[in-house]
Amino acid sequence: VMTLSLLMYPVLRSLALQLHSAVTGSYVSGTHSIAFINCLNEQIAKDIARGIMDKKLAAYVNILPKSSALYFWKGELEESTEILLLVKTRTSKIGELSNYVRSIHPFEIPEVISLPIDQGNPLYLKWIEENIPRD
Repeated sequence: VMTLSLLMYPVLRSLALQLHSAVTGSYVSGTHSIAFINCLNEQIAKDIARGIMDKKLAAYVNILPKSSALYFWKGELEESTEILLLVKTRTSKIGELSNYVRSIHPFEIPEVISLPIDQGNPLYLKWIEENIPRD
């Protein structure tokens, strides 16, 4: 019983937080995330962003203008310009988002990293919730 309780704790905690959120209207920290995806150029960025939206993997994607990047690749220091996507989505969609981006991105190892949203405008967070289908 003790082992089962320990294994079930994360699930039960998540359900309790969701129930609390539904009853009180409060936001559960980490329910949504912002993913960062770098792209070689604006056309690739737009194509990836469109695919993300078509698959309903996000409620909103910002396409930020060119930025300079320095990084190590295969032991050498590289310099390039990149376009950055900021993807607002459900945290539960990050795995699917990452798989999709890796399947279409021209980079050998595309950047797909995410940070959970701790707090924010409750109306905006609700809007994200309403615009991405549940798992």
